Amino acid sequence: MKNKLLVTSILGALLILGTFNWTGCSAKKATQDSSQQAASNEQTQAPEQRSTPPFIAAIQEKVKGKENLLAEEVFDNIDVLKGIPAGRILPIMQMGFSKSLGVRCGHCHQMDNMAADLKPAKEVARDMWKMTQQINKDLLAKMESLQSYQPVVNCTTCHRGQVKPATSME
Repeated sequence: MKNKLLVTSILGALLILGTFNWTGCSAKKATQDSSQQAASNEQTQAPEQRSTPPFIAAIQEKVKGKENLLAEEVFDNIDVLKGIPAGRILPIMQMGFSKSLGVRCGHCHQMDNMAADLKPAKEVARDMWKMTQQINKDLLAKMESLQSYQPVVNCTTCHRGQVKPATSME
């Protein structure tokens, strides 16, 4: 009875959260497809349209040669992304946060001091990261009836390119 209640609660929470990448492979394929599309788009753009924003170039320069060091060894004020290689931080920010929420860096970061914790959205993003990690590692991992190799939720599961989650009642 207790297990049934737990499973029912978990299933209810999952239904509320939205859709999931049940195969684990579709996310990889989608990433490959979007990378190919981005490369194709970049080739058709004029050189002046392809320039990297100065703050992104500064981040790339900071990471250059340190891609395999841990993020906290390269960046200031790393919280939830500790233990991740520094070379993965910018792609996580660009794809995992910016694209998933349809925002730019300035939504969470103070542009003149990226490490500052002045914007509430930055702490919300950290809390949401912790939530998805708990769902993925603790809740989904315990669901024996899932017929998926690696079920996962991420920012896109609920946000789908919008700041306001698709599951919001407001």
